[in-house]
Amino acid sequence: MNVGFIGIGSMGSLLIDAFIGSGALKPSQITASNRTFAKAACLADRHPGLQAVPLNRDAVTGKDIVFLCVKPMEYKTVLDGIREHMQASQLIVSITSPVLLDQLEDALPCKVAKVIPSITNYVCSGASLCMYGSRMTEADIARLNGLLSYISEPLHIDESHTRIVSDLSSIGPAIMSCLLQRFIDAAAEETGIPREQARLIASEMLLGTGQLLTSGGMSPEELQARVVVPGGITAQALALLNRELDGVFNRVIRATHAKYHEDLERVADSLYGKEVNGP
Repeated sequence: MNVGFIGIGSMGSLLIDAFIGSGALKPSQITASNRTFAKAACLADRHPGLQAVPLNRDAVTGKDIVFLCVKPMEYKTVLDGIREHMQASQLIVSITSPVLLDQLEDALPCKVAKVIPSITNYVCSGASLCMYGSRMTEADIARLNGLLSYISEPLHIDESHTRIVSDLSSIGPAIMSCLLQRFIDAAAEETGIPREQARLIASEMLLGTGQLLTSGGMSPEELQARVVVPGGITAQALALLNRELDGVFNRVIRATHAKYHEDLERVADSLYGKEVNGP
């Protein structure tokens, strides 16, 4: 399998590192282009055998799968530049949520899919949220999922749920780490415990909690019930949290959805000169 990457920013480079580190791909199977070629050259230095190319068309020619890892407003330029170099048998995978599958199929003659990765894929954990275009066959889906399974759990989702599943899977690690950071900071400020010690303890706690909620088979409600003693310390802590957090995550979701719909309109205007409602 030969794989191309257009765009090697934070998520593009993360995926390349994860694919190589997990053994899913050898560096010699990867070709990468980037708006700033020097960045692609540095990536090739880090992974000897990986080919850095100056033009996007060179990253797609002859490739089985091509990952598009560019910002939403860069899509029109990128798609216009590679359209004539794509073959019907190839698969383009966009990792940009506000670019819709039907927009990709309108713009390109090949098969298309959309995958929302997560920073957790860097350690071969978490989910890859997968959406498949109408031209993809079962064999195409199996091939893509087989590649993604090296670094994640591929989960098929409906495109209409793109934003909320992205909130849970991709933004979620930042939200959880923000809460953990505040917990650690408070522990150090209130008790004098060395911050690094508090960080290590809290990080191990979060890892164990994740395992209980996955392989351990517990739901969040069941986990809390196992820890809480009526009238005890944990019960008081959770009562305070529930009061203080009431409505907070509803507002978070409203904020992310508002930005998503704004991005949908901007992408549609860029591609077609008009707005779309989108999923």
